[in-house]
Amino acid sequence: MSVATGLDRLLADASHLAGRRYGILAHGASIARDGRPIHLALAASAAGPAAALFGPEHGYYGVEQDMVAAESGRDPWTGAPILSLYGDSEQTLRPSPSAFQGLDLLLIDVQDVGSRYYTYAATGVWAAEAAMAAGCEVWVLDRPNPLGGMVIEGNLLGRGYESFVGAFRLPVRHGLTLGELFRLEAGRRRWTGTQSYFSVWYMEGWTRGMTWEETGLPWIAPSPNMPTPTTARVYPGGCLVEATELSEGRGTTRPFQLTGAPFIDPKRLADELNGRGLPGVTFVPTYFRPQFQKHRGEACGGVELLVTDPRSFESYRTGVELLAAIRRLWPDDFAWRVAPYEFVADRPAIDLLTGGPEGREAIESGEGLEDWMATWERDEAALLPERREVLLYPEEGA
Repeated sequence: MSVATGLDRLLADASHLAGRRYGILAHGASIARDGRPIHLALAASAAGPAAALFGPEHGYYGVEQDMVAAESGRDPWTGAPILSLYGDSEQTLRPSPSAFQGLDLLLIDVQDVGSRYYTYAATGVWAAEAAMAAGCEVWVLDRPNPLGGMVIEGNLLGRGYESFVGAFRLPVRHGLTLGELFRLEAGRRRWTGTQSYFSVWYMEGWTRGMTWEETGLPWIAPSPNMPTPTTARVYPGGCLVEATELSEGRGTTRPFQLTGAPFIDPKRLADELNGRGLPGVTFVPTYFRPQFQKHRGEACGGVELLVTDPRSFESYRTGVELLAAIRRLWPDDFAWRVAPYEFVADRPAIDLLTGGPEGREAIESGEGLEDWMATWERDEAALLPERREVLLYPEEGA
């Protein structure tokens, strides 16, 4: 039997929504176990149609590419208005309480991928705050973390490096479901005075050690470049490539699994990385041709990440090692992204993603990288006491 998501549990008794004027923050992966999108499934239930729909980055239907403004509009099937929470400026990322006036309930149902920089969690938390400020109740409908719920990996976000891709002081892999992350932030943001306004519809049947394939749930791409569970597994490290002038495989069928550029010798890079003995992964030398964004139309040499053991694979470390190897082998060709990143222009994109300058400086100098990565264990441990307080699903063996 497959996992029952928060949405599945709500649909089992949608009378909870009868007579409520509710809105939904969701996207294309927000489906019921029978494949119906959340807003259509609820419209056909005792709840009736939603009064408003809200779309995160990529839009409510997941049409737009990264960092492309999504338009507001109207749902063609229910007629509900759609408000985009990702526009053409940083100000659009934090909705005003006025966006939720007239609603008495906001449902948040988005498929997160367990990485600090994936933006749906930030959109959800900021929308929840605005909704509660408008007197609107908030229900988070929980879904599995595709990376599982056991592993924490990486350094904490540094002070002064907060952004849309760094909204939470967490390691890169936090091992929380979205519902648990909301519970964590509820405590940090002192939502205690609004406890009656915020709750999580937990899952049934999910355990922290599950791979996505073991949940029995279908994988629907939560964003245009997250086509498979394997993509989600490599994303914590693969996303770092966005902060360079290398291609992360956008415009191919294997985004984030592929990394390369026209100047790279694939075999040389694969030999270098395989020689590092990184757990759970093999680097396959390859060529690919991106169809959009960086190096569009050019043949790129590079590597494809082959995850051989999802449970031992250290995605974030692998991404750091990948960038360090390319910088080491081709120092004159390797370059960081200098264009604004998610509306931020005063700090390098790589610093926003890694949560500070330490990783970039170590890669540039060729010294201190192992020392920096050794500090992650301290940061991972620092989260544990706070994390234990918000877990909805017990740690295995506890």
